[in-house]
Amino acid sequence: MKVALFVPCYMDQFYPKTAIATLELLEKLGCEVFYPENQTCCGQPMANSGYEHLSGSCTALFQDNFNDYDYVVSPSGSCTLHVKEHIELKGKVYELIEFITDVLKIQSLEGSFPHKVGLHQSCHGQRGLFLSQMSELNAAPFSKPELLLRNLKGIELQSLSRKDECCGFGGTFCVTEEAVSVRMGKDRVADHMHSGVEIIIGGDTSCLMHMEGIIKRDNNAIKVMHIAEVLNQAIS
Repeated sequence: MKVALFVPCYMDQFYPKTAIATLELLEKLGCEVFYPENQTCCGQPMANSGYEHLSGSCTALFQDNFNDYDYVVSPSGSCTLHVKEHIELKGKVYELIEFITDVLKIQSLEGSFPHKVGLHQSCHGQRGLFLSQMSELNAAPFSKPELLLRNLKGIELQSLSRKDECCGFGGTFCVTEEAVSVRMGKDRVADHMHSGVEIIIGGDTSCLMHMEGIIKRDNNAIKVMHIAEVLNQAIS
């Protein structure tokens, strides 16, 4: 199984440790991982801003870089959703957790992460990729990230009052509607803090970056970690 790692622009620039953790985690799970070195932006920022008609070269380059692999895996729900909906790659593009649960068929991981954590389920992940959703049978919430986290030794997944609430980042929304974005982010962080968490875990670095900025400006002790870093650290 040849797996190509797609690393989003902002992760490459600001959170490279998340990309490294994703690579190491996939290798621990038995994948042969490749990193196409000519990869650049997938075109999501342009498409979200109404300029998809100018992203043709991004799309062509993305296809050239990733066409020859069995799977394309990314630790980003938003970028994965964009590629799935806008770039033809024959249904082989997966978000990291989606790939682990749906392709590798792993439902539980053995490891240890002795911390109180809160899980932020990003909008693209839960509403676009359906990584978490309500069960039609009993209305019980189902979450693929939670599935992989909950069996780690020592972990305490804290309950939140609004598990499905947006953090307010929203790509260019945080620029065009700064005040609303910040207020939403503060509410999301406060929900985690009221639940007594040490670490906010998420699958989209953009959401974590937004909340981390608020946390640092308010001098709070709570930390943020991408789920790839958590799982990679837990099973090392």
